[in-house]
Amino acid sequence: MTFPRIKTIVLAAVLSGVAADARAQSIGPVWPGGSMAYVLQADAFAGNRAAAVRKLAACGRDVVVIDLAFDGGPAGAWTKPEFQAIRAGRAGRKVLAYFSVGEAEDYRGYWKPAWDANHDGRPDAGAPAWLGPANPDWPGNYRVRYWQSAWQSVILGVLDGLVTNGFDGVYLDVVDAFEYFEYDPVSGNWIDQRVNPETGRSYRQDMVLWVRAIAARARVKRPAFRVIPQNGSQLLRYKNFRAAIDGIGIEDLFTAGNRIQPPAQVDPILTDLARLRLAGKPVWVIEYGTKAAARTRSIVQVPAHGFSLLLTDRNLTTLGQAWLPD
Repeated sequence: MTFPRIKTIVLAAVLSGVAADARAQSIGPVWPGGSMAYVLQADAFAGNRAAAVRKLAACGRDVVVIDLAFDGGPAGAWTKPEFQAIRAGRAGRKVLAYFSVGEAEDYRGYWKPAWDANHDGRPDAGAPAWLGPANPDWPGNYRVRYWQSAWQSVILGVLDGLVTNGFDGVYLDVVDAFEYFEYDPVSGNWIDQRVNPETGRSYRQDMVLWVRAIAARARVKRPAFRVIPQNGSQLLRYKNFRAAIDGIGIEDLFTAGNRIQPPAQVDPILTDLARLRLAGKPVWVIEYGTKAAARTRSIVQVPAHGFSLLLTDRNLTTLGQAWLPD
């Protein structure tokens, strides 16, 4: 490790903090990325666990993202032999575990039914302080105050199990949860860099710190552990965020289903992604178009920008089709 030129007395005082910060950094040679398989409903992908393992092992993709569990439930966690068999299907393959760090899911092992016993989407008395209302767009998902240590302890416990079991990394969803908190109901507008009154930082900075904490925790035991966030490209404006991650996944960049995204939507994201590409880190774009016009736009635009493309189904039950950069 190379330290900046600072006085020895200062170095001694901050050494432990520097070491923790270093563990948050992505280390080693730049990861080339490659083609992606992204299957979150393996029980719909194949009839049983053994068949799912065989199909994923034989899929030919460089990166395989799978849910924490075969069927998403707490009793269906993948075993080490299963994901080792998936990894062994292709030389150099990385198997990443998907889970949400910006929302709670009521089908996970940490969930307690009493938190929303009447199923009205609002936490009941006795629910943890970090738990917020249900996400109306995704049944079973709940907003969380992701900066609170009690929520982070829950997720870090999940992470520890993944590291111990030998996953190559994590694929972090709902990293863009800061956008929910940036909405100002008084003005009806979203406020960039809106300050979180609980922390005195912006909601974006709180998410940067959260992802960095995840990376640092995992890399204590596994220095080459991969950390890939999905969406939240605005966070790429933070150098320490770019340093901590090993790539990023972006959904609906050039198309939103079969609708072509307007330049006003696409261009700021491309500017953010360029920051990561300058560091040589990969970008995976996941598009869900089904009509020829939308699919053609994805196939032409995504690889031409130096990104890997996955065209797949919105429910993530198939391998879809993958393209590598030109």
